Amino acid sequence: MFRIKKTIVCKDIHEYQVNEALVTTYTPVAGDVALFEVGEIGRHRNIQADDKRSVPIMPGDLIIAAFADRYATSQFEGYVPTEPMSTVHILSAGGAIGIVRTKNSSLDDVEPTNVHLVGYLTDENGKIINTKFRETPQIAFRGELPNNAKVMLSIGSTMDSGKTTTAAHLARGLKYTGKTVAFIKLTGTCFTKDKDYVYDLGADISIDFSDAGFASTYMSSETEILDLYQTLLDKLAPYQPEYIVMEIADGLMQRETEFLLNNKAFMKTVYNVVFSCGDSLAALQGLKMLDEMGIEPAAISGRFTMSPLLIQEVHSRSGIPTYTIDQLMTGECNDTFIHESVLHKQLV
Repeated sequence: MFRIKKTIVCKDIHEYQVNEALVTTYTPVAGDVALFEVGEIGRHRNIQADDKRSVPIMPGDLIIAAFADRYATSQFEGYVPTEPMSTVHILSAGGAIGIVRTKNSSLDDVEPTNVHLVGYLTDENGKIINTKFRETPQIAFRGELPNNAKVMLSIGSTMDSGKTTTAAHLARGLKYTGKTVAFIKLTGTCFTKDKDYVYDLGADISIDFSDAGFASTYMSSETEILDLYQTLLDKLAPYQPEYIVMEIADGLMQRETEFLLNNKAFMKTVYNVVFSCGDSLAALQGLKMLDEMGIEPAAISGRFTMSPLLIQEVHSRSGIPTYTIDQLMTGECNDTFIHESVLHKQLV
């Protein structure tokens, strides 16, 4: 028998039993953990294991992963099954399992990797193990920031607009000028690449939703996301950050992003916003959408800043500063973010 391969979202699960009888009778919920046998290999040929390594998987391998929903406009859209089901799909390498509903047309010739449900993992009391808030207790949202830190919120027009790159270089720029900086990725699908990237560029501490046991935040309730936010904020308290750079995925029209940006209690914790976009039209239309929400970003950045022509198009039609990642990382534009809160002037 080959060793069992554990995905990163299940890294804290060590003691368990496998209940095979529940396979045909139980309908899973997001966060439920199970043992799966890899079937036909498709999109995912590797998983991110509990030690963060990219581990190849082969038909017949056994993996431990968690049921979850996934939103990804350039990948798979998938959901937790709504009835008992023995064959399901790998939605993400970090350990999200569900049923693919749609996929980007670039993947038309690529099928998801199938896995077969062997049994649910249960604890000593026979209860199915659920990763959400398992090792990190859920803390009710109270809008309190550790060390009265200033939160710099990185948002984007869509998936792959440059939010993480912007956040990472902003964090580096703040560190360059001697600030204590933390990073939070509040929403998304479990894969540690983003938080590791920001840490490697200089953040003192970098955490995300998976540190509270979420394989994905998609389809979570507003209350649950706000509690997750406070839970992660409290995790940062020992580090006494002066600034918290925070990213929310995946675009302005994404479900969780939209309700967070429209939540006044959440936005009152945010000091300034930086908006990333892939092209000039997305930047200008996105600014209009944000204006309708009562939000004015302190700056614009993202993939479109790779082109001087696109920067010129946006600059000529918007009075909001536009920065490249090189400008962000040197700290030369920090005054835009840290000396005055554009957002708080609007929320007063």
